[in-house]
Amino acid sequence: MQPRPPAPLAANRWRMSVAPMLDWTDRHCRYLHRLLTRHALLYTEMVTTGALLHGDVQRHLRFDAAEHPVALQLGGSEPADLARCARLAQEWGYDEVNLNCGCPSERVQRGAFGACLMAEPRLVADCVRAMVEAVQLPVTVKHRIGIDRVEDYGFVRDFVGTVAEGGCRVFIVHARNAWLKGLSPKENREVPPLRYEMVARLKRDFPELVIAINGGIASDEAVRGQLAVVDGVMVGREAYHNPWWLASWDRQFLGQPGPGLSREEVEDAMVAYMEREAAQHGTPWQAVARHMLGLRAGLPGARRWRQVWSDHRLKPLPAREVMALARARP
Repeated sequence: MQPRPPAPLAANRWRMSVAPMLDWTDRHCRYLHRLLTRHALLYTEMVTTGALLHGDVQRHLRFDAAEHPVALQLGGSEPADLARCARLAQEWGYDEVNLNCGCPSERVQRGAFGACLMAEPRLVADCVRAMVEAVQLPVTVKHRIGIDRVEDYGFVRDFVGTVAEGGCRVFIVHARNAWLKGLSPKENREVPPLRYEMVARLKRDFPELVIAINGGIASDEAVRGQLAVVDGVMVGREAYHNPWWLASWDRQFLGQPGPGLSREEVEDAMVAYMEREAAQHGTPWQAVARHMLGLRAGLPGARRWRQVWSDHRLKPLPAREVMALARARP
């Protein structure tokens, strides 16, 4: 089956996106990804409502203007708190607010949000409604296809139908169940089986909604296959570990020219960014460099290049000197 032609970017910004990943998709990672793709949608790590309402807002929400389009993912279950945080997202210039209904970690469960919210679709609808009424931004939901051993399609169908009543028009579906007991977050990304057909069925049953799929998608062929049946594809770990793949997305999947930078030009730009971050915010270069260690994956010399950029003994050196060492012939 051939993929459908891209919808206008303004109408379907969810056609290609990079997943929110805790400890990974921080602002430095997103800056790297934006050097590779102009048009794919980028997501923050999940930020809890408590962290925003009682913590350092600037630390959690600051981002570079180059990152647009960028979405803020929130974790929470109190409609009023989520509405306040959605307003913060709008004030800080984010392009979307996303509610996490997919994280299975016990810490998140103790906070009564994440995947356990799938058992309370009416509450999720109330949360969405409160945010929709508070901001002009799109309010979206990322969720699983089920929780624990509940594998009945009717469960996720009813969840989507109920939450849509709250005003959500975009659902990003991780095509695995979330097991709330007995599996670690890492195991929850690997052990429950992928069931892509459930997501395709959601699109058939809710043609008026934007349905994007997430989970285990790691090749051009897989992306094309999914774009034939759903509106968008969200890529997680493969985008992080093999970021150069993103350099082909604009042209291949979005019908747009990409930045067209070489790997060396991307590395140069990242070093310039490291220097700005160090001068303006005191950010150590290694906090940025850790996200680009996969940039040369599969190329000759990639292992040595990666070792240089991750060598803790080089921390006292300026980033530009580290780059010179990484590029030097052994």
